[in-house]
Amino acid sequence: MKIFTIGFTKKSAEEFFSKLKENEVKRVVDIRLNNSSQLAGFTKGNDLKFFLDMILKIPYEHNVKLAPTKEILSDYKNKKIEWSEYERQFTNLLKERSNKNTLIEKNKLDNVCFLCSEAYPSNCHRTLVANFVKQNYPDLDINIIHI
Repeated sequence: MKIFTIGFTKKSAEEFFSKLKENEVKRVVDIRLNNSSQLAGFTKGNDLKFFLDMILKIPYEHNVKLAPTKEILSDYKNKKIEWSEYERQFTNLLKERSNKNTLIEKNKLDNVCFLCSEAYPSNCHRTLVANFVKQNYPDLDINIIHI
């Protein structure tokens, strides 16, 4: 099973949608805390939902349960904490949230793509989310691919 991750920064709309199509992504799960910023361009929440449906005929979901809290994100962006501390806090947050309910349904994982804004997967929470999902579904033989 494949799980993809993608960031939209430094990508044109053509490159972004082409990567999703080439990799046969079946669903995009937006894991940004805020998906309505003007800086999001073509990936602004409702616009992205429309484009994904019209261009690729795939569903879009905004899942803030897979996003960091404002505090964790702010502390990292303002350099109050290092990446290692961000990673620890965010992973603990995912564990807490998963104890309360399922963060993402097992039957919706095949060829899912986790979306955030960061251009690269290193030091990005989409990598942490993908790794967390892989660890929590060891029976699925998940291959994580950053596109």
